[in-house]
Amino acid sequence: MARISSLPPMRFGLAVILIAAVIAAVVISISGVRAATAGQDVPDAVDPLPIATITVAFTDAGEIEARYPALVSARRESALGLEAGGRIAEIGVDVGDRVDAGAVLAQLDTRTLEASLAAARADAAAADARADLAELTLERQRQLVEQGHISPQRLDEAGADARAARAQAAAAQAQVASLEVRLDLASITAPFDGVVTARYFDEGAIAGPGAPVLHIVEDAALELRAGLPAREAASLAVGQAYPADIDGRPVAATLRAVTGVIDARRRNVSAVFDLPADAQVRSGAVARLILPTVIEDRGFWAPVAALSEGRRGLWSVYVMAGNGAGYELEPRPVEIIHTEGDRVYLKGAVRDGERILSGGVHRVAPGQIVRPVDQG
Repeated sequence: MARISSLPPMRFGLAVILIAAVIAAVVISISGVRAATAGQDVPDAVDPLPIATITVAFTDAGEIEARYPALVSARRESALGLEAGGRIAEIGVDVGDRVDAGAVLAQLDTRTLEASLAAARADAAAADARADLAELTLERQRQLVEQGHISPQRLDEAGADARAARAQAAAAQAQVASLEVRLDLASITAPFDGVVTARYFDEGAIAGPGAPVLHIVEDAALELRAGLPAREAASLAVGQAYPADIDGRPVAATLRAVTGVIDARRRNVSAVFDLPADAQVRSGAVARLILPTVIEDRGFWAPVAALSEGRRGLWSVYVMAGNGAGYELEPRPVEIIHTEGDRVYLKGAVRDGERILSGGVHRVAPGQIVRPVDQG
């Protein structure tokens, strides 16, 4: 400040004028830039995004096709074993073999049984011979009593001996019959036409009493078993055909029986359906039983593609808000009542007659300006 005050008055005035000129030049330059910018062309506004929409139409109840899980199973299947254990001498079938009813499938080593049976038959023959002799003796004693040669006491004794001998002969015959049954049970025969699905032993193995040796399934007669709510099960009619989906193939299943008892663990009622012989399905296949039903809840149908996942697992749809050439997308929360294929039955903060986005929710954002394609 001391130096400025020491400048001559003429020089100080020139300095002030110079500074003012510089400031004026800067101001003029900024104004020129703004004017130049203002004179340039401003881009036009972005056109509204064309989207596909549907009109919401509420109904007081939704008619749906309820799909209940079911399982295809053979009407009959058996784990075949041997009543008495023993060494397996022969197994004539393997997994996948088809068998006819009555065919011998496996056989135990029966040499011990055959020897026991031969001895029992010999004992039975000896008992029959003793019984025949006792009856002849009784007849002779009866004649001697009539002639007065022996006392009635001897006749009674002879009668008792004959009855005891006949009882012993009957017991011997029963032993023979028992061994014959055991010999018959030493082989496994097919109880029905079917296919072998499992083989648990090979020749030479010792099978315990009752242990399964083979598993056979009657694949010619298949059935469908489904667990249904009690209300749905009560509405079914025995003998009527109902649609089912088995591995993506439609099949008509005829109701054969409904248990009518609610399973305590699954809380449902079992229903059994017969499948046609030409169904071309396999036992163990997973199926879906399709039954028409009604949802007693007011709502509307919409494509699954119209749903947008929001926060905390909630769902929403985009509603066309506003009017004119452009609409603004407004998300509204909804609740999924039922899902059926590629459509859903919804209820929520949407009014009847409003238009909602029918798909492509990943291409838009809340508040975006759009125009329905069906309105040009």
